[in-house]
Amino acid sequence: MFESIGEVILLFWRTLLALPKAWQQRQKTFEQFYEIGNASLLMVCVLSFFIGAVIALQTGPVLVERSLSSAVGGVVGIAIAKELAPVMMAILIAGRIGSAMAAEIGSMRVYQEIDALRTMNINPIHYLVLPRLLAIAIALPMLVVFAILVGWFGGAVVADLNSHMDIPFGAFFADLRDIVVLKDVANGVFKSFCFALIIGAVSCHQGLTTIGGPRGIGRSVTKAVVNSIVCIVVFDYLLTRFLLK
Repeated sequence: MFESIGEVILLFWRTLLALPKAWQQRQKTFEQFYEIGNASLLMVCVLSFFIGAVIALQTGPVLVERSLSSAVGGVVGIAIAKELAPVMMAILIAGRIGSAMAAEIGSMRVYQEIDALRTMNINPIHYLVLPRLLAIAIALPMLVVFAILVGWFGGAVVADLNSHMDIPFGAFFADLRDIVVLKDVANGVFKSFCFALIIGAVSCHQGLTTIGGPRGIGRSVTKAVVNSIVCIVVFDYLLTRFLLK
């Protein structure tokens, strides 16, 4: 385990050193960025809407019973912005995009296409890892901002339509503005940026270390998703602890 962690950190460091080459790989970065957004936007919309709806449905009636209806918008807003949107979107991207990265690079590894790149004096980190890491590091925070807005809307819809709350749209968002500040949203976006780097580094590492044919590709995909989710949960606590200071 510790060896794999060291290899992921080393891969990430080598990718950082390759950042001056980013402009040369702009076309591949844009292609990866478009694929991430195009493949994930609808799922992000559906997932975030119902996350906001569920949070409002669970917390709203309890707060209203205790004469805290003015806090419903703020509770939903903070929960989504600081925690649920970045974590859930990161897990979604790990399953959808991280697995695709591991499978694609793993296939190239198994069928010796990466060796062919080295033969042509093309650095696999520059050509394969750097564009994917840049694309996911840009795309995931943007998706999280979109998820936060949709999640707030979902919470407002439930708060307005649910008879146990009956909180109008205007009152919901007025309460949300009173409690949620820009720093709360920035914390969630910063978390998502860190999660994106974790997903990209872990998934690319699993792809580059794939061995054993098609079965090995399957194992790499599984490891990429599982390891990414574990790292997301662990780093979520560490980042939350750091950002609370």
